[in-house]
Amino acid sequence: MIRLCRDQRGQALLELALALPILLLLIFGIIQFGIIFLDNQIINQAAREGVRVGAVGGNDAEILETVERITNNLDKARLQVLINPTYGERKRGDSLKVEVHYSVPIMLPVIGDLLPNPYPLTAITVMRVE
Repeated sequence: MIRLCRDQRGQALLELALALPILLLLIFGIIQFGIIFLDNQIINQAAREGVRVGAVGGNDAEILETVERITNNLDKARLQVLINPTYGERKRGDSLKVEVHYSVPIMLPVIGDLLPNPYPLTAITVMRVE
């Protein structure tokens, strides 16, 4: 009877050893997806707010300041902001486009093999200049 209990404990340990890596990969994958989704939401909001500032008469420096304020939690070295047309070329009624590009580093090696590392995100917003 004692030998039977000892064998079952070994079986449970073996099952845990087989299932744990898959479970951890799934959990870390969910966390990585959450980070990508959050960063995407941040750059979308930054592009929206930045183009709004430019549409109501703000210059390029004010647009960049707005985008940088909203993206203050992101790595600035991975962030790129493009404004088209520039302040001197904008006229009332023209379309103003603000693009925010960001590269999210993939933390997990296995997920990094499946997705491009760093994972590129782009947010583009267009508004008419008032």
